Order: sequence, then C-alpha cells, then structure tokens
Amino acid sequence: MTKLLEMNHALCFAKGFSRTRLNVATSPFLISPGGGGYCSNTCIPYRLKFTCYATLSAVVKEQTSAFDGKEAALLVDELRSNFNTGRTKSYEWRISQLQSIARMIDEKEKCITEALYQDLSKPELEAFLAEISNTKSSCMLAIKELKNWMAPETVKTSVTTFPSSAEIVSEPLGVVLVISAWNFPFLLSVEPVIGAIAAGNAVVLKPSEIAPAASSLLAKLFSEYLDNTTIRVIEGGVPETTALLDQKWEKIFFTGGARVARIIMAAAAKNLTPVVLELGGKCPALVDSDVNLQVAARRIIAGKWACNSGQACIGVDYVITTKDFASKLIDALKTELETFFGQNALESKDLSRIVNSFHFKRLESMLKENGVANKIVHGGQTTEDKLKISPTILLDVPEASSMMQEEIFGPLLPVITVQKIEDGFQVIRSKPKPLAAYLFTNSTELQKQFVQNVSAGGMTINDTVLHVTVKDLPFGGVGESGIGAYHGKFSYETFSHKKGVLYRSFSGDADLRYPPYTPKKKMVLKALISSNIFAAILAFFGLSKES
Repeated sequence: MTKLLEMNHALCFAKGFSRTRLNVATSPFLISPGGGGYCSNTCIPYRLKFTCYATLSAVVKEQTSAFDGKEAALLVDELRSNFNTGRTKSYEWRISQLQSIARMIDEKEKCITEALYQDLSKPELEAFLAEISNTKSSCMLAIKELKNWMAPETVKTSVTTFPSSAEIVSEPLGVVLVISAWNFPFLLSVEPVIGAIAAGNAVVLKPSEIAPAASSLLAKLFSEYLDNTTIRVIEGGVPETTALLDQKWEKIFFTGGARVARIIMAAAAKNLTPVVLELGGKCPALVDSDVNLQVAARRIIAGKWACNSGQACIGVDYVITTKDFASKLIDALKTELETFFGQNALESKDLSRIVNSFHFKRLESMLKENGVANKIVHGGQTTEDKLKISPTILLDVPEASSMMQEEIFGPLLPVITVQKIEDGFQVIRSKPKPLAAYLFTNSTELQKQFVQNVSAGGMTINDTVLHVTVKDLPFGGVGESGIGAYHGKFSYETFSHKKGVLYRSFSGDADLRYPPYTPKKKMVLKALISSNIFAAILAFFGLSKES
C-alpha cells in the first residue's frame, strides 16, 4: 500500500508538483474524493490523458506536527483501550453522544450552512434539505429507537436442543474508521458516525480535504460536542489517510469511487477487516411517454441540477427515452430549467458550483470531445473563474464518449433515445450496476418489469433521489456501486455484530448425542432431526425398523 502511494507521488514529483502546498480551488491536477470515483483520500492513477497520474494532498495550511503511521497507531491503541473499558457499550453513553450530535446540529446550523457554501456554493435551502435536515432526522430516529435496536431478539429453538432458548444479541464491532466524501461533506460524514455510535463503537472520522471548510468545522464541532476519548476526527490528505489505512480496524466505512475503493479493500484485506463501500455509478432515468411531462421534468431537474449541480452519487447521470418522445421531454426540461434558474443559470444563486478546478476542466473536456460538442441541445456555457457550468442537455452522444463510459458527476445530462421504452433495459444492463435507477411511467406493468429486470442499489419510481430519505429502506450499492448498506436501523446493524446465543439448563441431558453410537440412537436422532416426533417415539421404544 505504502509503496504504491510512494510510486504515484513520485510521478508528481518528477513533474515538479508539490503534494503538500496545493490549493484545492485552483489546481487542475487534484483528484478529488468521493462521488463517482474521483477520489483524493488516497493516491491512485487516473486517466492517462492528464498530466499528473497521482492524487495530491489538498492540505492548504502547514500542519504543526505530522500525522504519520506512528501517530495513527497510537491513536488506534488509545481508542481501543478506551473501548475495552466497556463505556461505549452502555445505553447511557450512546444516547448521550447522539443527543450531543442533535444539539450540535441545532446550535451550529448556521456554521454548517456557511461551510457548505464556502466549499460548494451550496444554496442555503439545498444545504438544509439535503444535508442538515437528513442528518438531524437520522440522529433523532436513532435516539428514538435505540433501546429497541439494542434489545436482544428472541428466536425459536429446535427439538434437538430441547429444553433451550435462544436470542440474537447485537454487540459493537470495536474501533471503526469512517472515510467520507466532499460532495455532501456534512451528511456523508455524520450519518455513518451516528450509526457507529448507536452501535456502541469507538470512531475515527476522516473527512474529505476537498471540502476544507466542512472538514475543519467537523473537527472543531466533534471536539467540542462529543467524547474525544472514543470519537476523533483526523484531517488531512494522502499521508494521513495512508497512515490510517495501515492500522487494524474492526470495520472501514468508505464513501467515494470505485478506484479508491479497490485500494481501501486491499488495505483492509491485510487484517481481514470488513468494509462498507458507498460508491456511485451511472444512475439512469428511464422516461416513458405516458407521464405527466411537467412533473417528470421538474423531478428530473431536482435529481440532477438541484442536487449539488449533479455532483451526487445518486443523481441522474443520463436519461433514456424513445426517439418520438425525446424532443417533448427536452423542451419540458428547458422550460422548467428556466423557471428554476432563470435565463442565465450561471448567475443563479440556487445552483451549486463545481467543487474545484480539476473537476471543472474534467467536465469541460467531456463537452469538447469529438462527436460530443455538436450534441448539445441546451446550455453548455461555462465560467471558470466561478467554477460554474450551466445546466447542459445533450442528445444521443456517442456511446464510446467518456460522458457515457464514466460517471459524469456534474451538470451535464445526456439523453439517449431508443425505439421502444423496453429497449432501455438493455442500455442500463450494458453498464455496471448503478447505485440508483429511476423510472417515470404510469404503466404498472412497466414498473413491475423495471423492478424485476434492472439491478441497482435502490430505486424510485416516478421521482428521483427520495428513496434515500426513507429510513426503513437500506441505502447501498450492488456490484461496482458498492458493498453494504446503511440509513436508519441499517446503519446500526452495519456497525454491529449479530451474536447468536443459545441457553440451556443442566436438566434434560439425554444420552442420544453421546457414544456409544447404537442403531437405536441413530434411528431416534434421524426421526428427531426430521421433526417426526411419532417416529422418534416408536424408535425409542424399539417399535420401528431402520429403513
């Protein structure tokens, strides 16, 4: 792991770049973390057409002391020692920390909103709905349900263990690591931490350095509101993340992209550490011609441009519709886009900016590819000094283009046409399984076919994104879009071990299971295991012959 990172850094140094003095807002060479595979939490190769093939640290200010492998080991040892006291296992500790998070969100909402605006120009209402409100809701649910989640679950026992009782007991895993992403830097940091705390673990959070304002705020707030002997935030870039990954954890929870996820898994494999990988993918929206056109257009916009300017792992990545219906859908999208963002969307205060210069240039290069630029049917305007790209719609871009081969993670929306709507299933299945898939139709038969024949981490029918707000639904990927799930009780279970416990007394100790093994014992046990009590009784009294 360390050698790989050093090799990738060496490529940058050979080009004359520094890894510790890079400005996140201006560098075109920064590989950013989270959301669709462009991660800087660790150092990885990217696409060969870029000058620098390694991830660079985005730490802008000098650190007073290096957080290296030795520091990371001391941190983990300290947290594990504190975890082993049993303090985090108590209901009182868990509920007090959850209540502190809820209080933190209430008292520091303005600070959180300002940090999100500083990092992403995220509008205040969008920041509240997408991040602050969802995080608070998850915390309040955990507070309300914690006793129920912690209660042992009674299960039935079999006749072979009679007399007995059994239960499933949830226990915390231990010391866990959460590595979060930049696109929703508050939500994607705090929500998994809520699950880890509810389950009784000690936690280290590594926020993304590509959202430095949110990262710094999280470090400050966690230090102020939470138990620092068991819950810590480590800021930094590549060196710090590498040092953390070299340690032994009971679980690693990572939100980001597939490229870094492979490195996370390789690091975890050294200690057989289980992982949860919340990744991304090309999330499709299949649109039938029988829909309410205005409502469908508005909801697609909500799941694309009003969702962090398309920088969301569950955002609509591309639309599929029929050739006959495409022009009507595009016209509806244009109309509603103007309603939402005005005639000059680049001036709209309701549209987030691109996170940094690297991503801006990446998206701009997608638009300039051969065979792509002439497919723009709406938008395409850019302003690099403000890191903004207007909502852009393209029609039937080449399948071989990077726009159709990679997760876009930005405000570009290709519309792909098919002869009949069912042909869209094959388009979706031809790509890796997405984190989310959307269908707009009034046909219950088409809805049934979509749910049965399209594999995705989650789905919403006749809307976008909202399935992740339902806390009784698991949120997670499948295939290349992720491993494991969380939200609501699933967050608690993700950071828990389900321990099976069987209770027996010293009475009723039959000799059937003990040597010597006689034919009679064999007949009785076979009958008991098959739940044939009558045959077991006959066999016990020697009234049955072995078949």
